[in-house]
Amino acid sequence: MLWPMTVPDPPPRKDSGRWRQVQRLPLTLMLASLLVGLGIVQLTFQLGLMTYRTVTWSRETQATLARVHGLERDVRVLRDAQQAAYDPAYLETLARCEGYVGEREQVIVSPDAPGTAENCAPVRLP
Repeated sequence: MLWPMTVPDPPPRKDSGRWRQVQRLPLTLMLASLLVGLGIVQLTFQLGLMTYRTVTWSRETQATLARVHGLERDVRVLRDAQQAAYDPAYLETLARCEGYVGEREQVIVSPDAPGTAENCAPVRLP
């Protein structure tokens, strides 16, 4: 018996897989370009945010340092005033600025005498 003859299927092309890869290439490039663009946008945002934080923190640091220096100056003034409070010569000068006189002193009032504000320099206390 004779069988009818059929044409065998051609072997698969080796180029068909490669052709599909070439056809997908533009889509892959578009996706890669989109991802690169998103990365650039994110990097730009992060750099801007980092710059903003740096500037803000620098200003806050300078303001805090200025405040610390002012407080240290106030502490020095207060310590000096505390030490001067135990000094008899300073207390006598302070009493004279307030208008007090000693026990053995005689009070003479002059109409041209300066006021107490002119005799004593005010001391700034914080």
